Amino acid sequence: MLGNRTIDRLEKMLDEAMDGRFVESNYDETKLSRLESKWKEFLGTSAISAQNLEAERHRLEQFISDISHQTKTPMTNIKMYTELLREEIDKLNGNASGDIQKSLNRLKKYADEINRQDQRLEFLVDSLTKLSRLESGTLEVKAQRSPVGELLEAAIAAVKQKAKMRNISFVIPDPSESMTEAVFDMKWTTEALVNVLDNAVKYSPEGGKIEVYISETDMYVQIHVTDEGNGITEEDATRIFGRFFRTEEVQQEEGVGIGLYLTREILSKEDGYIKVVPNNKRKGGEFIIYLRK
Repeated sequence: MLGNRTIDRLEKMLDEAMDGRFVESNYDETKLSRLESKWKEFLGTSAISAQNLEAERHRLEQFISDISHQTKTPMTNIKMYTELLREEIDKLNGNASGDIQKSLNRLKKYADEINRQDQRLEFLVDSLTKLSRLESGTLEVKAQRSPVGELLEAAIAAVKQKAKMRNISFVIPDPSESMTEAVFDMKWTTEALVNVLDNAVKYSPEGGKIEVYISETDMYVQIHVTDEGNGITEEDATRIFGRFFRTEEVQQEEGVGIGLYLTREILSKEDGYIKVVPNNKRKGGEFIIYLRK
């Protein structure tokens, strides 16, 4: 049997390793047993590996930030020059006639398409940057008790203009319901809810209605988002939160299949989750976000 002193030393070494305080030089190998020596070697190697992993994580975070910054500059320039092109076309249009005016109108359509594609590229780069940060562990989610109403207000405001363009209205909870609190990161959970609302707007019929309401269980506050679209089949319900997954019915719609995956990952980091109600159980689409109380 190991002596009490040996067990105490091993326990101390392990405690220091778990707390990130283990320093190999603090232990004199000449005073250690063979087992202690091997234990020290193992913990020393683990400590070095943890340091290397943290350094690699920091380098990756810096690389992602650099890529994000470097791509935003040309996209901003594309947007700026597209606006200048539109202005020049408008000026010339006032004095043009016949074939020249037709050519200018075509040029304006080209400028509009360049701007639309630039917005898609900006969205894609932004989504991939967030995805990289999530999967590399560089995205930090700090959950704290916050009002759910504030979360709903911020998320709905972010998609309201897009909904207005398609004449889609929102039915929102009574202010008294919105006073409910849950534990979540306001910034990233707003991002998660925006992804769900954006999907509801995208796949709702023109002039449709999106209802957002709150319910509660003993452990969770639930945010329901329902729309009047086609909903999700039971088969797709098991795959819809996968990375880059898109149903066959929406392949022609804009999007890359990252939004719901990001939503799921963000919620899981704050001990929450999301589920979808398949369309064999209700008419239209319904997503439910679960936030810890």
